[in-house]
Amino acid sequence: MRIVVTNCNTTQEMTEEIVRGARAAAGPGTTVTGLTPAWGPESAEGWLDSYLSAAAVLDTLRTYDGPPYDAVVLAGFGEHGREGVRELVDVPVVDITEAAAHLACLLGRRYGVVTTLERSRGQIEDSLELAGVGRNCALVVGTGLGVLHLGDADRTERAFLAAAEKARDAGAEVLVLGCAGMTGLQRTVSDKLGLPVVDGVGAAVKLAEALVGLGLTTSRGGSFARPEPKRRVWHVT
Repeated sequence: MRIVVTNCNTTQEMTEEIVRGARAAAGPGTTVTGLTPAWGPESAEGWLDSYLSAAAVLDTLRTYDGPPYDAVVLAGFGEHGREGVRELVDVPVVDITEAAAHLACLLGRRYGVVTTLERSRGQIEDSLELAGVGRNCALVVGTGLGVLHLGDADRTERAFLAAAEKARDAGAEVLVLGCAGMTGLQRTVSDKLGLPVVDGVGAAVKLAEALVGLGLTTSRGGSFARPEPKRRVWHVT
């Protein structure tokens, strides 16, 4: 089984970190291939970045010419594009946002999302609502750290723990890592918090494997029917 994991930004180092987390979660026989968009934002933080990222990810998958793949994991937390990708490709598409939330709902009544900047809260809340798991979210809270500032492991852990306390106080029984760049952090903070911590990249990989193993893929019966045949200009020359 081959799973393609798409970063939502152009930072190659982040793609490599995401792929490491995805491979750690993947089962025997699963190959993980990481994709980095050739254009778009270096980090996705805010509505403008998110819409630009969505178009770049769609273009990356549209022009992909590597080995055939069995599923796509979208590694942008709260970013736009998942519905478009589901129209575009003929394999299961799993977004880390909804994957993490669905697994969190199996572990507790309410969950909290700890993300990067506060400005991302609205996008994440909207994404969770659209996925049907918004009502179970106690709080989306930011750490105040930008996506490109997550490389300092000690600072990221301190900021995450401080934000997680707010989510727990709001009623969260499970915590979700609200950025693909936080992958791996769950192993160091879960015991300190006394709560399960779900990593969206690992959750999405395991759900993608399950869907492929069960022979299931996106329905073409309505919302995600194939795109209407028409002329589409992707690049202006």
